[in-house]
Amino acid sequence: MSLPGDGALGSPEPSVATDSDLRALFGQSPAVFASLSGPDHVLEAANPAFFDAVARSDASSLGVPLRQVLPELAGQGFLALLDEVHRTGTPATGRDARVVLGPGADAREAFFDFTYEPRRDASGAVTGVRLIGVETTQVKHAQRLTAEHRVLLEQIARQAPLEQILDGMARAIEELAPDVLVSVLLADPDGRHLRHGAAPSLPDFYNDAIDGIATGEGVGSCGTAAHRRRPVIVTDITTDPFWDDFRELAGRAGLAACWSTPILGRDGQLLGTFAMYHRTPRSPQDTDFALTRLFAGTAALAIERHHVELARQAAEAKERAARQDLAFLLSASTALSADLDHVQALQRLAQLCVPGLAPLCTVDIIEDGRLRRVGSAGANARDTALLDAHRPTRRSDGALARVLASGLTEVARQPPLTPGPWHDLGVTGYLCVPLTERGRTFGVLTLLSTVEAGFDGHTVSLAEEVARRAASAARNARQYHQRVTLARDLQAGLLLPGLPAVPGAELATFYHPAGEGLDIGGDFYDVFPLDDRTWAFMLGDVCGRGATAATTTALVRHTARAVAPLLGDPVAIVRAVDRALSNRPDAHGTDFVTMVYGHLTPRDDGLEIDLLRAGHNLPLVLDAAHRTHELDIPGKLLGLGGEPRLEPRQLLLRPGESLVLLTDGFVETRTASGEQFGDDRLLDAVGSAPARPGAQDVLDAVTAAVRGFARDESGTDDQAALVITAKPPAAGEPGTAHP
Repeated sequence: MSLPGDGALGSPEPSVATDSDLRALFGQSPAVFASLSGPDHVLEAANPAFFDAVARSDASSLGVPLRQVLPELAGQGFLALLDEVHRTGTPATGRDARVVLGPGADAREAFFDFTYEPRRDASGAVTGVRLIGVETTQVKHAQRLTAEHRVLLEQIARQAPLEQILDGMARAIEELAPDVLVSVLLADPDGRHLRHGAAPSLPDFYNDAIDGIATGEGVGSCGTAAHRRRPVIVTDITTDPFWDDFRELAGRAGLAACWSTPILGRDGQLLGTFAMYHRTPRSPQDTDFALTRLFAGTAALAIERHHVELARQAAEAKERAARQDLAFLLSASTALSADLDHVQALQRLAQLCVPGLAPLCTVDIIEDGRLRRVGSAGANARDTALLDAHRPTRRSDGALARVLASGLTEVARQPPLTPGPWHDLGVTGYLCVPLTERGRTFGVLTLLSTVEAGFDGHTVSLAEEVARRAASAARNARQYHQRVTLARDLQAGLLLPGLPAVPGAELATFYHPAGEGLDIGGDFYDVFPLDDRTWAFMLGDVCGRGATAATTTALVRHTARAVAPLLGDPVAIVRAVDRALSNRPDAHGTDFVTMVYGHLTPRDDGLEIDLLRAGHNLPLVLDAAHRTHELDIPGKLLGLGGEPRLEPRQLLLRPGESLVLLTDGFVETRTASGEQFGDDRLLDAVGSAPARPGAQDVLDAVTAAVRGFARDESGTDDQAALVITAKPPAAGEPGTAHP
């Protein structure tokens, strides 16, 4: 491009030659060059880059003072700086000088590195100013953009709250482009509505009004962009049909243009919209598109990261809730199974449900055709008392009656329609869950709500599971109670209902089954008369427990009672018992038996005893000198087949002396560490009875010693004892004198 000269005559002056060189240098350069003359800074020459930068034509601008070519420079300090250089002749520079170029809505912000040099004539006088500038707008914007973008990425990496990231992004863009108002809307999971995300410079009433707008064609710029999944540019809101429903709202907010871009995830899912508003009608420039692309992508990254975090939190919350539910159910199961009475188990059920499932709870069951409330629980004693005082009937209580009849759960967001303390308790809803045992509904668990939300599906499911476990625990407790009752009744039938009065003797017995009483023990004792003056006694132990042990115990006792009056001889009687055991069917058990069997006959000087031992613990004698010793009587187990070896022993118990027969459950009692009570402690225990003891005194001394040793530890074997103490015959009692 040829530029006008300075009009100098003759040989060019140095300054003129310099200007010519600069014109040649900057003719096609992207750097801005302008030559100004005189104190009015008349634009004498400029390169194309200058006119491109200021958006003016060279034809109309040359020969015109700069203040008229660029009136927008007034007040920005540039003209004053030109005046200073022209007046002083001193060059000046400016780095990253900000200048607003262009009129009105077309104005743009630009940055330049300027050099101002004075122009001089041949005499050295200043005739004008030469302006050379390099536009740094893009560099400046890139630096600021990079800095802001880095901050946003750091916030995303730190998992800062989404609201904070979006608000910071909007403010950064508004700082980079001061005439822009930014809005970010977030899409609902179904993509049908947009919610407020960030819009720091838009008025609150506007943000509130568009919060929740639908996505669809013609729903403003954002709703349409979300629907189309592509950018929508509205340069003039006052005339665009997309804004028909929002024109008045935009007018009140002072908005004239809106460009909206959908924010899409990597999978194409709609995440939201990114909008740039202007207060005057405007079309977007390349820099606007660049900003939109960059920050829409950043917003997508932040929103996706937010969704991932929400999903993680939801998964953790779900897992935490599942763990809490499992812990609650395990705790409930443990608590419910701790009660061995079914009514107590159901009473505990009401307490378990408050406050975990509801603030109020009742449990009602059917007994003898009537509805009985067995459990109530409230947040405090008053509420519990009100529930306890309410006694529903099977016919009157509609919800309970329906659940009992149908076996189906019933839930409602209203108080029960039947009379009750619902108003005083603030009841707003109820949940009735059937308690079912093998297809039969025998009760109802009722939860009462005091909030408007009522019971959700999660609570209903949890309540049904608790009810199922409670019904199972109640059934097990009922079955346990029945089995214990049966075992006790059967055990009572195998033991003496009461001790007979034996002349010249004092008797004491003890029986304690191992465990909780579900199985019938194998230990037994018996005392029965043979004739007017002789009595039979025995104590034994069947190997095993339960029904088989019970049949064996019955066989031994009834065989001995049947043959003893006929045979008379203790050896013959015990051998008859052994044959009965050996001849029993296999289905009746094959357990062996240990036993001590004897006859006692009262005498004036004590009790004459004939004694046999068949593999049992050695009998003990507490003599008149208060010494304890064992009777080492040989004898084999019964029920093993073959003729048992039996050696009878006779002894005389003088008044005050005691024969102590014990099963091995006493000797084998152990502590928690496994230490055994043992034979030596047993001898000491018998000897610890008070002076001149009765039979019960001796027995009490033994049981007290065993309990103290075991420290309430439950033994693994039954315990049975028979103590016979001789006493002088009372007046009128039969006795036989011996020399």
